[in-house]
Amino acid sequence: MSADLSQLVKAYDVRGVVPDQWDEPLAELFGAAFVQVTGADAIVVGHDMRPSSPGLSRAFARGAAARGVDVTEIGLCSTDQLYYASGAFDLPGAMFTASHNPAQYNGIKMCRAGAAPVGQDTGLTEIRELVESWLDEGAPKPTPVTPGTITRRDTLDGYAAHLRSLVDLTSIRPLKVVVDAGNGMGGHTVPTVFAGLPLTLVPMYFELDGTFPNHEANPLDPANLVDLQKRAREENADLGIAFDGDADRCFVVDENGDPVSPSAITALVASRELARNGGSGTVIHNLITSWSVPEVVREQGGTPVRTRVGHSFIKAEMARTGAIFGGEHSAHYYFKDFWNADTGMLAALHVLAALGGQDGTLSALVAQYDRYAGSGEINSTVNDQTARLAAIKQAYEGQAGIELDELDGLTVTSTDWWFNVRPSNTEPLLRLNAEARDEKTMTKVRDEVLTIIRA
Repeated sequence: MSADLSQLVKAYDVRGVVPDQWDEPLAELFGAAFVQVTGADAIVVGHDMRPSSPGLSRAFARGAAARGVDVTEIGLCSTDQLYYASGAFDLPGAMFTASHNPAQYNGIKMCRAGAAPVGQDTGLTEIRELVESWLDEGAPKPTPVTPGTITRRDTLDGYAAHLRSLVDLTSIRPLKVVVDAGNGMGGHTVPTVFAGLPLTLVPMYFELDGTFPNHEANPLDPANLVDLQKRAREENADLGIAFDGDADRCFVVDENGDPVSPSAITALVASRELARNGGSGTVIHNLITSWSVPEVVREQGGTPVRTRVGHSFIKAEMARTGAIFGGEHSAHYYFKDFWNADTGMLAALHVLAALGGQDGTLSALVAQYDRYAGSGEINSTVNDQTARLAAIKQAYEGQAGIELDELDGLTVTSTDWWFNVRPSNTEPLLRLNAEARDEKTMTKVRDEVLTIIRA
């Protein structure tokens, strides 16, 4: 029976349970395949705090070095710190993390030199096929007689300095900020990045622990923000920030502990990046961000470009259009000055700079960027994704004043509301996002669509 790694190799990365689905010998093959597909003669490798990460990361490095490639190991790092190393050293890179997934999972996020993504259509399929063939037939002996070197290098200070060079924080007022690292890599990066700023830092769960003893490191789930919200209120903090497990996404709560929509953060950062670029430039947003985002971009003199959901689409559009910034409603934020890669830490610094540069509260500051009533993402398990989408299309098609498009799932737009329903690639789910000019209309539209989905 031939090897099939389709359950392990996803659209954008490698991810599965250790050791049930993959282990160190398999990681070694991925290292060899990665350098063969990218044609690299040197790479950079980093890892998160999961118990299995150091061993998997070192095995990958061995597989690459056996093929004559020099490996720079940067050790414990956030995913955006690995992107920094890939960009600053101009080397392909591999990050060992399963982001917000539970402790028994691990994975690899890979990129080419300059942090360019390696996904299904940009090399990941070839890497998978190569590893599958080697599992069947055995890996060929490496041709170079001389193996590459494996050296250690610390990049945390360089990463922090680069981020700080992109946001002017010199004249901000003192702020009190609660940060929930969720026992993930934010506990490693935040102290260095925030060092020397006029901040009173209240750390939560900064101990690196890949078993996640306090809560899942997934701030997209409201249950995982509860501790931060409570602490922000107790401390009378100016804001709270939560990072996911590999600290490439950041979520913000205001002085009342209320979550700030990632769309509002996208609009806020977009306006700042446009101002920094003389009031012009392209800003990418995916199709489930709020109407506020393209509105603010246009008001600030920029050009909004709408894309499908998913980082490979955003990064491709960033490169194609020369965009200065991109944002997703999942709290991934992409910057031209960060090799088009996503970094939640840089978005967090922008929020601190915006808040600290004026005297008002965060809730008052973001109100101008949060103009509509949104449902958030609602998942429904269905037997037949295609049939349910067809039923929704049939219900709205041909109605006066309603537009449909199928860029990603189905988007239905009226003058006062819109919704998008898109299928999950990995589970039997449909994901609904709805927005309207007021809460009552949003609730009505949301419930109508959910009735069809769940019929």
